[in-house]
Amino acid sequence: MISKKWTRAWCCVFLCIVCSASCGVKPVYASKSSQTVQSVQTAKNTRTKRPVKPAKTEKNPKLTNIKQGPDRISADAAVLMDVETGDVLFGKQADKRRPPASTTKIMTAILGLELGSSDEVVTVSQKAANVGEATLHLDPGEKINLYELITGALVKSGNDACVAIAEHIAGSEEQFVQLMNSKALALGAQNTHFGNTNGLPLKDHYSTAYDLALMARHGLSIPQFASITRQKETEIHFLEPDSLMDLRNTNKLLWNYPYADGVKTGTTTAAGKCLVASATKQGRQLLVVVLNAPDRFGDAKKLLEWGFENTETVHLGNAGQTIAEFPGSKDHISAYIEAPVEISIPKAEHLKLQTRIVWEKTGDLPIKAGERLGRWEVWLGEQKLDSVPLLSERDVVKNRSLISFFPFGK
Repeated sequence: MISKKWTRAWCCVFLCIVCSASCGVKPVYASKSSQTVQSVQTAKNTRTKRPVKPAKTEKNPKLTNIKQGPDRISADAAVLMDVETGDVLFGKQADKRRPPASTTKIMTAILGLELGSSDEVVTVSQKAANVGEATLHLDPGEKINLYELITGALVKSGNDACVAIAEHIAGSEEQFVQLMNSKALALGAQNTHFGNTNGLPLKDHYSTAYDLALMARHGLSIPQFASITRQKETEIHFLEPDSLMDLRNTNKLLWNYPYADGVKTGTTTAAGKCLVASATKQGRQLLVVVLNAPDRFGDAKKLLEWGFENTETVHLGNAGQTIAEFPGSKDHISAYIEAPVEISIPKAEHLKLQTRIVWEKTGDLPIKAGERLGRWEVWLGEQKLDSVPLLSERDVVKNRSLISFFPFGK
């Protein structure tokens, strides 16, 4: 049984890494044309929520080191991110490696939900029951559903629950930690290394504010994760012995800030007070990470309020929207974008937003419907924020007398 789960786990992580690599845009450096955005519309907050897009892999120093923000925050490191777009709106030592404490449990919960089934029954081992510090006070031999354990790990911050989850999914905590590191890398968290499942002090166990934001953003795209982390109070049910345990969330921001809806606290002597928190206001969700923050809840509230007040999401294009006509041919080939394009920026920077078209293909025929012709770049002043492929709307064959027209993917 364990062997089967272990194989399934590695397959899932392998596929995630492959998919992550395939999302990158191949760089082409010859710029042949550009255009200024004539009009941009602020994204409506009432839009239907789409699946979370992959985080941008290109570094954006202008945004990650942005000077604007609250006057003072106590955190040693911090990040403010738009959950839908993945854009970083504020950063303070965003890539500084620090102990993440119990924010580690974000990744443990993600893998528990992705690699296991909620109703799987977990039997608590002696090793899991022996884990100290913040715990659910698990006893050896107790039986409980996996979902209940994940809830205990996220809401009550149970260290013992994390070990029980790991052993159930991968056979041992050590093997599960390997999965955690692979998953982190697949999500773009390049400055993270986990040594355990719960964040208890360990020399080679670290992350960054930016990496934790990436992981939490992915977690929030999982409905069960989002549902668990927004709960102020809940209870979990043990199967053997048949009993209930009341839980109260360690994230006080859920009580102190009306828009808060997640995610996880963390505290150790080495890490200081840490918090990963999300909030949704008028349909827009922001995510904040503060590490080694004496006033973590105050810092989080300041950053979230600043983000809602001073930044916006700009909607630039819809999926399937025609952007331009390919200039390399006389056959009037329209080029479109496959996915919506949205950018989160400071409101004061709105007028600096531009788009540029870079054609990558020559005019040689044939051209297939859906073939990449170039890319559509989004710039804020002198800084490139995003780049999306421009695709051909139709087939064009070599012999013009035999040109065929085939709408693509409509």
